[in-house]
Amino acid sequence: MRHNLVIVVLLVGLLLIVTAHSAMGQITINGGNPLLTVTTGIPGQEPAAVTNTTCSLRWRRENVITKITVSTVCPNQRFSLRVLATNVSHGIAAPEVPLTNGMPAANFITSIPTGNPRNKTCTLRYTASATFSQGNSVELGNDSYTVTYTIVQQ
Repeated sequence: MRHNLVIVVLLVGLLLIVTAHSAMGQITINGGNPLLTVTTGIPGQEPAAVTNTTCSLRWRRENVITKITVSTVCPNQRFSLRVLATNVSHGIAAPEVPLTNGMPAANFITSIPTGNPRNKTCTLRYTASATFSQGNSVELGNDSYTVTYTIVQQ
């Protein structure tokens, strides 16, 4: 006999993304602030993770080999969020990065070469997940992340 879906665990993770400028170059985020909601679970299993690929990153760099790092702030973080660079036009994507409140900057894309083209791009794949033991956002509130990408000399 098939059971109905278990009561949902809801995660609404609003990403407030910062555009970073530095002496090393410029980064632009395209696609706005994605909203990820974890809503379904099956009896005996954790809720299904959700992904969002509506955002992209574009950067320019000159003269030296650089890398892009990622960090985040999420006061009272309850749920899990990860980010991965896909379709990277220049440089090497790091493995998927777990975004944890107050984390130090982590490598996101490394070995970005100098020279043309000046505009380099990637797609941002955010994955949100939650477990039943973490509770739900109806009772605990939503997670709201500020994610910062920075371009620095490698």
